Amino acid sequence: MEQLTELAASTADHDPLVGLGSVARLRAETERIEAVLVRRARNNGATWPQIAAALGVSKQAVHKKYAGRGLFGGRS
Repeated sequence: MEQLTELAASTADHDPLVGLGSVARLRAETERIEAVLVRRARNNGATWPQIAAALGVSKQAVHKKYAGRGLFGGRS
């Protein structure tokens, strides 16, 4: 969490290129965290519709993003 806080703070750097680099790293880290949490949710029995609702996206979007990775179960 400390790393995320530092990255978020660095988006306000006076140099916009530094800020953009921080945004890219934040995006990559949040994608990684999301994937971990989706895997945990699936392992705990959550359905794709439940996960989609938690993320504020459609079932199709979350299923397309994660089910094809072969890391998650195929149940709905």
